[in-house]
Amino acid sequence: MPDALNRRALLRSIAAAGAAAIVPAAAQASAVLMRPIPSSGEAIPLVGLGSWITFNVGNDPPARASCAEVMRAFFAAGGRMIDSSPMYGSSQDVIGYGLGKAALAGRVFAADKVWISSGSEGREQIEQSRRKWQVNRFDLVQVHNLLNWQDHLPTLFAMKAAGQIRYVGITTSEGRRHRDIEQLMRSHPLDFVQVTYNPLDREVEARILPLARDRGIAVIVNRPFREGLLLRALARRPLPSWASDVDCKSWAQLVLKFIVAHPAVTCAIPATGNVAHVRENMAAASGPLPDAKLRERTIALVEGA
Repeated sequence: MPDALNRRALLRSIAAAGAAAIVPAAAQASAVLMRPIPSSGEAIPLVGLGSWITFNVGNDPPARASCAEVMRAFFAAGGRMIDSSPMYGSSQDVIGYGLGKAALAGRVFAADKVWISSGSEGREQIEQSRRKWQVNRFDLVQVHNLLNWQDHLPTLFAMKAAGQIRYVGITTSEGRRHRDIEQLMRSHPLDFVQVTYNPLDREVEARILPLARDRGIAVIVNRPFREGLLLRALARRPLPSWASDVDCKSWAQLVLKFIVAHPAVTCAIPATGNVAHVRENMAAASGPLPDAKLRERTIALVEGA
């Protein structure tokens, strides 16, 4: 017990100092790299799993079973965070199906969103989402694309205080509303912010990522591959020989390592419905990460694709 307490204290001190320490996950054969959530010190893997489009498969039994296998492979590779939203069609139901089928609900870091115009209906939507996931509570609930944040944020902070959720966040995508995101990061005690970031979409490097470090806010990165468009463009070019210096065997891994190597980034959430791809993505959360020089070389290659 003293060792566990000392470890938690160390992580909290690292987070409080704004450090970007990377903590290898215990008992994981693949040595998954993790970063602490600044507001708590809890460490989570650098790569998670998104569900936008890929898990919206309705009631099709083979497709649902395939998504369940993706989740099983994700957890087997050391993954924890799965992210979804009421906006994502049947994705929440499919996640719940997969968690139940594989008895994995106890291992997931469940990140969902509130996405409804009515502030008075926010709690009920969150409860509906929780039942679809089949989890006891969400670890993180985020205001999706800042929709009616004025009503939803007070609700989420009250739920956190009551122990009904563990963390509160806000999201945006495709570079929208960064000024509003920045204002809310400065004025509210947020645990998480979710933004788009990759070697082509780097606007958040200027203000949002530095502010997240200063304010002790964890950063989730969405759309790392631009829904696959970025990887399809890169597929026309050979992987550079120096990618092996950071244990990358594919463009997907190089792009993910570029993202999570930024010290302010806590977790990237590529979405996939393919078992081979989820294993490939999770491999980016192990081994060495690119330094500043290799990150600049990655940018130059990607911009030239």
